[in-house]
Amino acid sequence: MKKQNYKSDETNVIIYCRVSTDEQRQGTSVDVQEERLKAYCAYKGYNIINIPEFHDCKEDESAKTFEKRPVMQAILKYIRKNRGKVQKLLFLRWNRFSRDVIEAPSVVGDLLKIGVEPNAIEEELNYNSSSWPVLLGAYIGIAQSDNIARSLATIDGIRATLKSGKCSNKAPRGYKNVRESKHRCYVVINEEAAKPIRTAFNELSKGVISANYARKRYCPHIPESTFLDMLRNPFYMGKIRVPAYKDEPEELVQGQHEALISEEVFYKVQDVLDGKKKSKPKLEKAINPDLFLRRVIVCPKCGHAFTGSRSKGNGGYYTYYNCCEDAKHMRVRAEEANEAFARYVSCLKPNEAVLRLYEAVLLDVQGGAKREIRSEIYALQKQLNDKRKQIEDAEDMMITDKGHSDRYTRILERYEKDARELETRIELLETGNRGNIEPKLDYAISLINNLDKYIRDAPIEVKLKLIGSIFDGKIEFDGKSYRTNSYNKVLDLIYEQTNELRGVTAQEKGADCSTPRFSTRTRARTGMDCSNGV
Repeated sequence: MKKQNYKSDETNVIIYCRVSTDEQRQGTSVDVQEERLKAYCAYKGYNIINIPEFHDCKEDESAKTFEKRPVMQAILKYIRKNRGKVQKLLFLRWNRFSRDVIEAPSVVGDLLKIGVEPNAIEEELNYNSSSWPVLLGAYIGIAQSDNIARSLATIDGIRATLKSGKCSNKAPRGYKNVRESKHRCYVVINEEAAKPIRTAFNELSKGVISANYARKRYCPHIPESTFLDMLRNPFYMGKIRVPAYKDEPEELVQGQHEALISEEVFYKVQDVLDGKKKSKPKLEKAINPDLFLRRVIVCPKCGHAFTGSRSKGNGGYYTYYNCCEDAKHMRVRAEEANEAFARYVSCLKPNEAVLRLYEAVLLDVQGGAKREIRSEIYALQKQLNDKRKQIEDAEDMMITDKGHSDRYTRILERYEKDARELETRIELLETGNRGNIEPKLDYAISLINNLDKYIRDAPIEVKLKLIGSIFDGKIEFDGKSYRTNSYNKVLDLIYEQTNELRGVTAQEKGADCSTPRFSTRTRARTGMDCSNGV
């Protein structure tokens, strides 16, 4: 790093030049500022030093804050690190230094404390005079007032543009800005970019897919947060959102641009995002209650699934299952097949002793959990009682020692906060402890013990859930009997335990239809009694 040339017999200064983008367009060049500052230093005989990070100390940033100006921050850091080596910080005018009437005097005061004089060569302050704070406030205040006036004018201009239905900024995704002249610009659809966005809106409006899936499927290049904001933007249905301002509420106005989607699609998407429309596909076709096995059972000859049909015969209409590959393979009355299946699953009824043991274990587990909760509630209640005693003592001290009432007020507030937290914890534990497992357990045992009844009488959705929980795969049906090699392993284990509890021999197991195996046939023939005798 080049060594700085500090001269003890001269005044060492750092010059600072700043211009914003708008000012640069108006011709207030940093080069002009630098030229005038260097000429001033040459006239005064000042020695200009440069900081290592920024050789020319020029900045193109706003003067609203000091934190967001890297050159100014580097200058202040350099001055603090090299105390006594810099005597002045010079700039053209005070609005180059700051436009914040609150922050600027604080920075000026800090610089003066370490022996550095900040000053503007065209609005010079005499720090030996008592009037310099007034002049500083006037210079910075005028700059800030000008900023506020321009900001208000900008806001009014943007709102006027939005109310006229025009885009006031960069066009959203799927559109592009077109400028014909300085005062003639508009927005048109960019069809290449708009196509996937339009598709995402249309598909999401159907309520079948989620917003995240739509983004990944149709617009993977758009970030998630940006995509969600895009879905909420009424610009795509041809509207312009004018935000609320002062006493004016937010409003939507008709835009001068072409809509990418219809208003109907846009508001359907809003319903999906708000959870008012379930994002679940509908069933292709309602399942006939008389043919609930049509997607479960398969033909033993070809392995294809069964389908169903209705035929008119003597006495009315009759429903049949038949092989979807070839109806000649299998055709059977639906009510006979359904009843045979009900008797078939009745063979899966476990032993009463197993159910009672299962019930006892669950109740014991819940009882142990309840005991632990009661013990914790008791301990918390004891802490709460102690805390309430402390509150009472603090209240008594506030009355007797009024000279320290503020101190006891703070202590009392802390105690009361602790007490509220303890009460909340006790309430949560008591609420969770009120749950009673007995009704749920009774229902579960009733269901397990009466599968055939539920297969006969339960709603179609319940029947399908039961079948799915018992059988892992398809079930073969030859017109009279059912068989499968794919049972739920947990159920298979329970039935082995049931046989052991009942003392069934290996020979009896082979004949007993209540003992399903992965490698053996389990049958329920029409007219056969599959009772376990439990």
